Amino acid sequence: MRTEMRIVALGVLVLLSGCASSRFSAPGAALEASLPLETSVGEFRIDYDHEDARDAARIRQAVTEALPRLERWGALREPVTIKVMPDHASLEAAVRQHGYSWLRAWSRYDDVFVQAPASWAPAGATQPQINELLLHELTHSVMYQQASERRNWSRKQIPLWFREGMASFTAEQAYRWVSLEEIARHYERSPTSDPVNNPGDLYRDDSNFIYGVAHHTFAFLVKRYGEESVRGLLREMKGGKEFPQAFESAIGLSPDAFVRDFTRYVRWRGFSGGRVQPRAPTPSN
Repeated sequence: MRTEMRIVALGVLVLLSGCASSRFSAPGAALEASLPLETSVGEFRIDYDHEDARDAARIRQAVTEALPRLERWGALREPVTIKVMPDHASLEAAVRQHGYSWLRAWSRYDDVFVQAPASWAPAGATQPQINELLLHELTHSVMYQQASERRNWSRKQIPLWFREGMASFTAEQAYRWVSLEEIARHYERSPTSDPVNNPGDLYRDDSNFIYGVAHHTFAFLVKRYGEESVRGLLREMKGGKEFPQAFESAIGLSPDAFVRDFTRYVRWRGFSGGRVQPRAPTPSN
């Protein structure tokens, strides 16, 4: 995703260079205030420093905006805490992920770390950008809670294409990534490449491409087998199976066979059209 203004990843939007704030919180420092929120999807708590109160309110609005599309996958089983980190350095320290300048948020089973939107760029972030980010990130938490328990959520062997593809699909982010045509050209240039199963260094160096691959792979899954099959896959994992076995039970073929089908579809250009056009922007309050 290092391609001009299309840089986005881990649920975030575009790479926004130059932070508006130089504040830094130590990795273990407690945030100063909390904002509770009960919704149809589940309970949330937004933790923030007083200086970030406006950002916390905007994040609360984004959570509310996300609910209708989150509900398609089910509800949260446990409360989720959203932690507003003052700046990029404190976000990286909190999630122990370093060297990802485009990172704006990080999700786990029951917490989401978000860099304060005011620090994304000198001009801050718009409400639609925050809405899109939070929808992507909260999709991760809903997925993990629908598929696992807190004790084993990180051991379900859920591949990157499914995790990030599901979040990008739910947040309608195809317009941010490479198109199917661009993926087909990649296969022509690198016929032995397997970016679906083995993204390798591309995840760090060209996340625009990898997130596009993930999005289109998941969209292909939904188009061919339907959203109910995805919900069935999550139920199979919740019942105790890891991703490979759950996928085969719910979809009827192995993940590797499915990826081969998707790869053939792209190589042979079974799609029509190129890049997805962006939807109309949501009004900003």
